[in-house]
Amino acid sequence: MGNIESVDGQSEMKHHIMPLKVPMPDPTELEERFAIVLNSMNLPPDKARLLRQYDNEKKWDLICDQERFQVKNPPHTYIQKLRGYLDPRVTRKKFRRRVQESTKVLRELEISLRTNHIGWVREFLNDENRGLDILVEYLSFAQCAVMLDFEGLENGEDFSLDNAKSWSRSIEDLHQNGCNTLVRSARQSVLRAYPPSSKTIKNSRLVSQKDDVHVCIMCLRAIMNYQYGFNLVMSHAHAVNEIALSLNNKNPRTKALVLELLAAVCLVRGGHEIILSAFDNFKEVCKEKHRFEKLMEYFRSEDGNIDFMVACMQFINIVVHSVEDMNFRVHLQYEFTKLGLDDFLEKSKHTESDKLSVQIQAYLDNVFDVGGLLEDAETKNVALEKVEELEEHLSHVKEKLLDVENETMMKVADLEKQLLHKDKELTAIKETYESTSSQVHTLRRMIQEKDAAFQRHNNIKKQLLELEQQGTIRLRKQPDGDIAIEALGGGGLVGGAVAGVSLGDLGLLTASMSGSGAVASPPPPPPPPPPAPPLPSEGTESENSLENQLCIKCNVYSSVVAIRIKKPLKTKFRLPIFNWTALKPNQINGTVFNEIDDERVLEELDLEKFEELFKTKAQGPVVDLLCSKSKVPHKAVNKVQLLDANRSKNLAITLRKANKTSEEICKAIQMFDLKALPVDFVECLMRFLPTEAESKLLRQYERERRPLDQLAEEDRFMLLFSKIERLTQRMSIITFVGNFNDNVNMLTPQLNAIIAASASVKSSPKLKKILEIILAVGNYMNSSKRGSVYGFKLQSLDLLLDTKSTDRKMTLLHYIALVVKEKYPELAAFYNELHFVDKAAAVSLENVLLDVRELGKGMDLVRRECSLHDHTVLKGFLQTSDTQLDKLQKDAKTAEEAFSNVVLYFGESPKTTPPSVFFPVFVRFIKAYKEAVEENEQRKKQEEAMREKLLAQEAKQHDPKVQAQKKRQQQQEMIAELRRRQAKDHRPVYEGKDGTIEDIITGGPVVQNLNQLSGIFRVNILHYIYILVI
Repeated sequence: MGNIESVDGQSEMKHHIMPLKVPMPDPTELEERFAIVLNSMNLPPDKARLLRQYDNEKKWDLICDQERFQVKNPPHTYIQKLRGYLDPRVTRKKFRRRVQESTKVLRELEISLRTNHIGWVREFLNDENRGLDILVEYLSFAQCAVMLDFEGLENGEDFSLDNAKSWSRSIEDLHQNGCNTLVRSARQSVLRAYPPSSKTIKNSRLVSQKDDVHVCIMCLRAIMNYQYGFNLVMSHAHAVNEIALSLNNKNPRTKALVLELLAAVCLVRGGHEIILSAFDNFKEVCKEKHRFEKLMEYFRSEDGNIDFMVACMQFINIVVHSVEDMNFRVHLQYEFTKLGLDDFLEKSKHTESDKLSVQIQAYLDNVFDVGGLLEDAETKNVALEKVEELEEHLSHVKEKLLDVENETMMKVADLEKQLLHKDKELTAIKETYESTSSQVHTLRRMIQEKDAAFQRHNNIKKQLLELEQQGTIRLRKQPDGDIAIEALGGGGLVGGAVAGVSLGDLGLLTASMSGSGAVASPPPPPPPPPPAPPLPSEGTESENSLENQLCIKCNVYSSVVAIRIKKPLKTKFRLPIFNWTALKPNQINGTVFNEIDDERVLEELDLEKFEELFKTKAQGPVVDLLCSKSKVPHKAVNKVQLLDANRSKNLAITLRKANKTSEEICKAIQMFDLKALPVDFVECLMRFLPTEAESKLLRQYERERRPLDQLAEEDRFMLLFSKIERLTQRMSIITFVGNFNDNVNMLTPQLNAIIAASASVKSSPKLKKILEIILAVGNYMNSSKRGSVYGFKLQSLDLLLDTKSTDRKMTLLHYIALVVKEKYPELAAFYNELHFVDKAAAVSLENVLLDVRELGKGMDLVRRECSLHDHTVLKGFLQTSDTQLDKLQKDAKTAEEAFSNVVLYFGESPKTTPPSVFFPVFVRFIKAYKEAVEENEQRKKQEEAMREKLLAQEAKQHDPKVQAQKKRQQQQEMIAELRRRQAKDHRPVYEGKDGTIEDIITGGPVVQNLNQLSGIFRVNILHYIYILVI
């Protein structure tokens, strides 16, 4: 853009300079006048924004400079002079005099186009002045002689008028379709406005010896720098073609300028196809065998002019490598390869010019090795076939794995059923053993008591005999049969103790002796009933007594099981609250929490590290817990219709599915013939059981003895249908029999899943240990505020993700995963012990049990029907299905018991916790645990990478090769950036806005974008292999 430059270099465009500065107006007027000046300058938004940041003093200076600026010549002045050069009526002598200042006029025009305000440029290009047409026409005139001289040299002929006339077709029309894209096939040759004559050729030869062509290109470049002018040039029928034909100029500077301008146009949206069309025209006009042939000829011949070679190489790079379509890109590459570009670049790649070396390297980096790509494509095809085979194999393996999983689940369920049966037997044996042991203990005690009494009896008897022999006492039998002991020394009956023998012992002795007398005493009264089973031994009594005392003190159990009171834990820092749902102490009896010791776990954990991670900053945040139309069949007019029209239509549709007559259908129903009637048809027919009103209408029609053939087909079927005995029961039986196997096959896997999952969850020692760790950590967090608990509800596992560390980067579940990895690595894969929980989570046990009961009712219905009527089909069904149903009912009972046991084992209620609630807790916990483990690993890797980076940075400070390492790192970062941009539109496309052409040519983005293309295509070259092959 030249507007900013005009501020500094405007002295050339002024008639005079005002010596005095006009006083600055008020700020409002200043801003208004400054806005007018900015609009007239037509600056890009970024440059206009820069000028708006000036202070008022600078703004006023700029306003004064612009207002003092006087346009040297209006547009029509230059246009009149150019038309004068083109006037064929001007004499040769007069033309020589005029053309002496043509270059100066063109230079002044170029400066005006570049520096004057946009209004002047628009006036130059408007329909009245048609400045663009004049410039293009003058450019064509200036190089007409060059083209003819060139043609003569090529053919070895002298110039003639015929040759001149052949050059009158040097410009093509460029047509655009609805999408503003050019269609090269629609090109048409257009005659020049002034067919060249001999005088015209001579005048053109005179102009060609000057710099007029070069300055004309600069004028067009200045016009194209404005969006308005660029659009005019692109839509002009001859402009771009004439610019391309200017490559035949002998001046290397002009050729370099043309190539720079064409390369810039190539990068503007829609410009690439216009440039290719211009070179198609160049080929026809210059009689090239191949497109770009002359360009390559100039490239090879001008090896002494580095600027031209750089511009030429840059243009080739842009034309070939700015194409999105890879096939087209290879085609363009092949065009230049045929012209010898590859060989020439091989010779020139060691040039001393850095600019040329960059352009050559960029092209070589982007070259497609088509042979290699074909090889890679074939390899890819083989790989794709192999992938397809592997995917098919994987599909078969998955199916096989599913079958094996179902078989395993069935085996596990059978083993669990056997285990439950053995547990029941073991419980009964234990009860029998305890009862028998109690009886044996009682009998042993009675025998011991009898032995002790017998021994005492013998001792007393022996003592009495000794006393009687000593003459101390005398034994005498009483009339009532008792034995009286008379003391010889005292003369009376002794009622007390004699010689240390107690009265009770004497009573026993006398009773025994009286029993041995001559006269039999009456039989003794029956012995008292055996005493109640004795209490446990003294040791047991004392233990129970102690336990009862503890229970009374604790007041936590109604049973005899004691519980240890947990002491409150003291923490160094305040910790957030883990809002779990705790179990009451009297709820843990018989659960998993009665078998774990969380206090022992706390002794093994690093609690200081735990507190450092989860301590609250101020007040701990409270964890939120709420987290197709059917046509009506045409009926004959004479048919009688008794059924409702809608119902009759639906019945007709259903009957057509069976493809049988009404008699055949009714006979099959009576015979329970499922081979004749599909089950789905019978189920559809269930919806058309005749109602009471319909039966009444049909019976009345029949009683009136009206002809049946007058009834519609549906009514006739309904009449036969309603005559079948126990129709509803028959239809229900047919449906039940037909669906029985499907129902059994559907329910059995669901029951097996419940049984197997319940067994695996309950019997998992690793899961028990995980819960122990969670209980320990939760008690440690809550102890100082809520106190320790003895267990928790399983739903609390979901809350582990809600409790976060101080830095909010870690949750309680992440910490537990770390603890498991560091302290208990054997628990890392605890979830491998929990089999089939995902399958069990999808089962509604209540609905399954209801379905099993319905199958039982259906089987009872079949049995009753079979007992009333001897049906061969039903008998065969009962023989084969009774066993299946019996097994299914046992499985249902086993599943219910197994699930009830596991739910109670974890402190839940079977009534409020169905499988669809219980098992998903474990599914979610396992998933969250795996994610936590993976995130911990990623965090660890990141920390290790950061540590290594810090160590590497420290080492680099003392490493003499630090510069080389930095360079290598920059290259890696550049590759990463190119890969990141790969997902976007890599082709550097610009919009034809103000300043675009100048920015592309002078700002260096052509080379920059080319290098970017080079990196992108190097990284992503294999992405398009398959496309190229196709």
